Amino acid sequence: MDFTIEINNEQVPVIRGELLLDALNRNGIKIPTLCHMKDRMPTGACRICVVENKTNGKLITSCSVPVEEGMHIDTQSSSVAEARKTIVELLLSNHPDDCLYCVRNKNCELQNLAEELHIDDRRIRGQKNDFHLDVSSTSIVRDPSKCILCGRCVSVCEDVMGVACIDFTYRGSKSIIGTTFGKGLNISSCINCGQCIMVCPTGALTEKNHFSEIQDALANKKKTVIVQYAPSITVSLAEEFGMEAGLDINGIMNAALRKLGFDYVFDTSFSADLTIMEESAELIQRVQKGGIFPMITSCCPGWVKYAEEFAPEFLPNLSSCKSPQQMMGAIIKSWFAEQNNLRSEDIYSVSIMPCTAKKFEAQREEMTSKGISDVDAVLTTREFARFIKLYGVDIHKLDPEITDSPLGARSTAGKLFGASGGVMEAAIRTAYFKLTGKELLKFQIKELRGFAGRKETIIDVDGLKLGIAVVNGIANAKKLLDEIREGRNDLHFIEVMACPGGCIGGGGQRIGASMDDLIARMKTLHQTDAKESIRVSHKNPEIIELYRVFLGEPLSHTSHHLLHTHYMERSDVLK
Repeated sequence: MDFTIEINNEQVPVIRGELLLDALNRNGIKIPTLCHMKDRMPTGACRICVVENKTNGKLITSCSVPVEEGMHIDTQSSSVAEARKTIVELLLSNHPDDCLYCVRNKNCELQNLAEELHIDDRRIRGQKNDFHLDVSSTSIVRDPSKCILCGRCVSVCEDVMGVACIDFTYRGSKSIIGTTFGKGLNISSCINCGQCIMVCPTGALTEKNHFSEIQDALANKKKTVIVQYAPSITVSLAEEFGMEAGLDINGIMNAALRKLGFDYVFDTSFSADLTIMEESAELIQRVQKGGIFPMITSCCPGWVKYAEEFAPEFLPNLSSCKSPQQMMGAIIKSWFAEQNNLRSEDIYSVSIMPCTAKKFEAQREEMTSKGISDVDAVLTTREFARFIKLYGVDIHKLDPEITDSPLGARSTAGKLFGASGGVMEAAIRTAYFKLTGKELLKFQIKELRGFAGRKETIIDVDGLKLGIAVVNGIANAKKLLDEIREGRNDLHFIEVMACPGGCIGGGGQRIGASMDDLIARMKTLHQTDAKESIRVSHKNPEIIELYRVFLGEPLSHTSHHLLHTHYMERSDVLK
């Protein structure tokens, strides 16, 4: 520590140049804030974090003021308490009074602050916000009436995702956060990642809900309702029910889904294995026949839409493979339907995903067959938790159950899809085996694991040096693409995940999760990989059987028809 300052009449050690808020938090002093985000440029927009500088009697924003020698800070003086309370009251004065009907009820930072500051009557009355509700997006609903202009969504959209589809518009008291030309989110550059929802302190941004459609399907005796769930769901859902972060409740989930009335329960990790069979074959084909490099993964719909809008010159680089969600949907409504004498139009296919962009992906025209969607509805992790509660299912009292078969078995490689680097690691394991006839030693590729925004390594495949890279967070992907635009040519295969940390940090996960929670989720996925016996996609017995009786081989005519797709340039979206 460099020096000390006085905080609440005590000498506290601080680091020269650090922000006052960081110093306070590190020393166990909680300071409320609505606009601050760790590792992002401070704005001081909300003013909730004010503290009193007793040297001059002024209130200062602790999130944007660095520590200085000689400071005398009071974090709970009467003027500080009154200022914070008045700021929240002003925010509430024009905020809609619909907490009971808001999806963020009991998980709203503004609501929590009002309780902490003992705001139990209305001293300030203002005209209620009355903005147009934007429901144009297939994934995200914007309610500007609930926006408090904290700017978090603007920051994450621009700095982390590199998209900047929303920003502050107008000035002064007329300021709002909106899209270009005030149009709907559907024709903006939004990639549907949902990271804006994750940082929004109120209900101004939420995912589009499919509850009623799913409930109708479950109640319809003529419908066979089938559900699949993504690899990361089993290690993140427990947190929604007060359990420890990272706890894998796979078997409990299967039981809960059957309690809800689903006829078949499948694990999307199975179709992650299917994706690897196709994707690794595509990589090998490009290596052996001189295809376009670097090949880039296509299982993240947020990344795919970004490429279509901002990097259309890279569309030939994208793998033609559908995502695991869509591969499962296609197999369910083709082969599985035939095997069970079902018509595809009588199947209602639901997926549970950590991602809001999956809602967009499911309704893409390319993801239909003869006008019938491969996946009919998508629930996020937090929506799934609410759905369980809606039906009165107590997951604390359920015994674990297994998935249905076929389409339920998985390798641990498929499970790794839930974390950044997992798709690449799974693909390399199978590609290595197909090229050499030998399994990759110890399977793990530690250089690809962890939360770094970019990870790179070289894999020696019998003398072939494969340059591979893994990026998470679209802004990091943009930097790598710029390097390739400028001539970099040493990479063969790139994994891109839109959300920080990959699917475990997806825009549909629990709001309010900490970095420690994400670390726990990733650790569980890696522990699962270490302790189970089938660790490569090409040894999944149900995958082997599916190719034997139906698909033939990877990249066959049947697999191309069902499991592959194409992408389109969207750069003229606002023209």
